[in-house]
Amino acid sequence: MTDELSRNEHIKQASRYLRGTLAEGLRDDSTGAIVEDDQQLVKFHGMYLQDDRDLRNERMRKKMEKAFSFMIRVRMPGGVVTPAQWLALDHVARTYGNDTMRLTTRQTVQLHGIIKSNVKAMMREIDAVLLDSIAACGDVNRNVMCNPNPGESRAHAMAIDVSRAISLHLLPKTRAYREIWLDGEKIAGGEDEAVVEPIYGKTYLPRKFKIVIAVPPSNDVDIFAHDLGYIAILDAKGDIVGWNVTAGGGMGMTHGEPDTYPRTADMLGYIDLADAVKIAEAVVTTQRDWGNRANRKHARLKYTIEDRGLDVFRAEVERRAGIKFEAARPFKFTSTGDRYGWSQGEGGRGHLTLFVENGRIHDLPGKPQMAALRQIAQMHDGDFRVTANQNLIVANVPTEKQSEIERLARAAGLLAPWSGLRRNAMACVALPTCGLALAESERYLPDLITALDKSLAKNGLSADDIVIRMTGCPNGCARPYLAEIGLVGKGPGRYNLYLGAAFDGSRLSKLYAPDLDDAGIVAALDPIFTAYAAGREPGEHFGDFTIRAGFVAKTGNGADFHANTGARQPSVAA
Repeated sequence: MTDELSRNEHIKQASRYLRGTLAEGLRDDSTGAIVEDDQQLVKFHGMYLQDDRDLRNERMRKKMEKAFSFMIRVRMPGGVVTPAQWLALDHVARTYGNDTMRLTTRQTVQLHGIIKSNVKAMMREIDAVLLDSIAACGDVNRNVMCNPNPGESRAHAMAIDVSRAISLHLLPKTRAYREIWLDGEKIAGGEDEAVVEPIYGKTYLPRKFKIVIAVPPSNDVDIFAHDLGYIAILDAKGDIVGWNVTAGGGMGMTHGEPDTYPRTADMLGYIDLADAVKIAEAVVTTQRDWGNRANRKHARLKYTIEDRGLDVFRAEVERRAGIKFEAARPFKFTSTGDRYGWSQGEGGRGHLTLFVENGRIHDLPGKPQMAALRQIAQMHDGDFRVTANQNLIVANVPTEKQSEIERLARAAGLLAPWSGLRRNAMACVALPTCGLALAESERYLPDLITALDKSLAKNGLSADDIVIRMTGCPNGCARPYLAEIGLVGKGPGRYNLYLGAAFDGSRLSKLYAPDLDDAGIVAALDPIFTAYAAGREPGEHFGDFTIRAGFVAKTGNGADFHANTGARQPSVAA
């Protein structure tokens, strides 16, 4: 049986609970990298070893080592940080990183460009403000997402408490993180697995695991894209009384391999408010024991549920948790986007949602974003909330500070009037740092939107909310398969175009046209925008129209994603 395990399983088994030779590798100043096995283990500590791919060829010609650095992802349940924590992240980004902060699609902050000799100093600085990066990557439960909910403070307070409780309960218990990065005390002799990792064991999970909490009517966290989801059910006072639980979502796939596919989560049923943590552990341990450890491409929970069946999986979760699911209770999602500008919360405090294009915060000529947010943090006594759409909320602002905070944000270009397409856009990092990227994403999408906005303006659609997302590879980090317009990198400068996802995030898209370049994307979408403007029904969203008009077929779930792909003849005349 051991011979059937994937290579990563052997690495985890031999790692001594995620230690490997990371401590020794940090002391090796002959290279900016770490050994291959440790490159897998360091992910569990919230880091990826990367290199600047823009510089690869030049450095190769000069017979130099690749320009290695680390990307460090902070663990931030629900995306909430204090002003002091924001200032610490800002400081390490400017001191040790590449002078930018990146808000991710999973409500946290990534810091890029940190060379090996600076990693420990950076980790000590964020630890001093009670932040860490453990379990932000790797085969464990990752950052728990939570609807930031600026308009309903009571529900958000309850939801964020649950997200933190789940995150803490499922956090790896190994002391390797503090030993390696913070010079914590080392454990002498062997360690008892039942004590060190009572939930995960020596080999942790078969693959990454993602949990989210949504508060209807907002589905900003894309509940159906994740392994485990909690949909808040509210009473008349706005308090959360329980959860509809979903399981088995996931975005990743591989080009040319139809047995890999994105999948929307299934409904398990309803549970009481207090049972969320028990259910989380039961789902995670079931996946720990049932997940595929031989083939990492089939190791996510979505494939476990496909293989075992939803009813069998639900019964096992109920057995482990000692909780019976009730029938799911009614709920309704209306969108996946953010509501920009001010909204008012309880106690006379306001929440200001800022637009951060593709999540990249930096100082540009005429747009000093990092500097402005630093000034805001220095005067702010509320909190900051990273949204699942890579934006930022300055939350709990008293009335007397609102005008000054708005002035700073506006001067930095964080409150400019954006088109409906741009304000509903997301992109992954892709080139130059992601080793998996086949094409550009973050650096390209803004220019593509500018071109598409011309077509939308011509058709009177500039203000219409249309969801567009782009990734540089098919792994789906920006959740493109749940976007009304999804673009997935196929190769340098070329993308697969997907259409037909639901505006509320409940339905996957379908491949419309493969392998398009920039001109091909614009040419493919222009007549569809024209048809949409002429033939849409009242209140009809773009994704729904592309199905009704016959541009793509409606997608079901799982492997159905690959069925009936390709452009179809529209049935609605332009």
